[in-house]
Formats: sequence, structure tokens, C-alpha cells
Amino acid sequence: MPPGPSAPWVSRIPTRQPVAFITIDDGWVKHPQALSLMRRANVPVSFFLSLNAIADNPGFFADFRSTGAVIEAHSLTHTSLKGKPYDFQRHEICGSADRLRDHYKRRPVLFRPPYGERDEITLAAARDCGMKAVLFWRETVDNGIVRFQTGSTIQRGDIILMHFRQTFVEDFLAALHAIARAGLTPALLEDYIA
Repeated sequence: MPPGPSAPWVSRIPTRQPVAFITIDDGWVKHPQALSLMRRANVPVSFFLSLNAIADNPGFFADFRSTGAVIEAHSLTHTSLKGKPYDFQRHEICGSADRLRDHYKRRPVLFRPPYGERDEITLAAARDCGMKAVLFWRETVDNGIVRFQTGSTIQRGDIILMHFRQTFVEDFLAALHAIARAGLTPALLEDYIA
């Protein structure tokens, strides 16, 4: 557990190792090629699943654990948490972690707020729910295009955000190519957050 009253807000992992981190949010679209693609790629990925997004088929995501994917929390209802009362935010964060534990036999230790929107209450509630960190990102991938917050290449320690969308294959391949072009290797986020 991090010291202090709040979980840290993280968008890049300070590391000297040549790595970057692929994270995939939500779970609305269960792309039929996602599992086989991830098995062939053989790279570690962190999923941030929202309970309402996976409600129609939570079992779809269980098989991804065999690829090395780790399932983390992304709220119960995918509503913006910023500005909401503590009890509401705690319910969304703790509730999602508890339900994901029930589905996948591991309680998440990382949290990504929907839309990346957070306030100090979010960080405090996340810590109180046992989260080691609240995650943001440096790059996003959509429609096979990597978009950078700064510069034009992925940097060491960057967290890359993509989603379970119809363009999953194009997005995943775009992320892998951008990481390779930067001379980096995909690594598991959970291995770098104490």
C-alpha cells in the first residue's frame, strides 16, 4: 500500500529498462480474434475492465489470463468519478475490485478511472480500496493510429491506452509496431508498480 492518504496518479513508470506498457480498457466489444492475436504476440498486457461492459460475458476475459494478461479495475458503471462524493467513488472502485475478484480469482490492485477523470477524492478512495496506483496514459490507440500526448514516439516507461473495440486487431498491432519502432519491449505494468 502506498504511504499517505492517496494512491499515486501514474501515466509513466520511471524505469531505465527499455519497456512500455500496453493497457486495454472497458470490455464492451468481445472481438473474436483478440485472444488468438494476443497468444501469438506473447506480450504481457493489463486489462482495466468495467463491470457493466463485461456483464454480458465475463467469461470471455478469463481465457486471456493464459496469455499473461492481468485484470485490473475500471469501475462498476463507467461513470465519471470526478466531483462525486467519497461514498459514491468508493463504491465504484471497491465494488468493481470485489466483483472482478469474484469473476477472476484475483482482486485488482490498480485502478483506472473512466475517461481518465479523477480528483483528490478518487485518489483517496482508490487507496482505501487497496489500489497501489491510479493509472492514466501517455499514448492512445484508436482505428489503428497511435496518438501521442507529447512528441512522436513512445518513451521508456510510457503507459499506452487502447480499448476493446471493433478495431482491436488494428489497434493492438499499431501499439506493438510503435513500441518496436521506439526500440522498446512490452512489459507487464504490475511488475513495475510496488
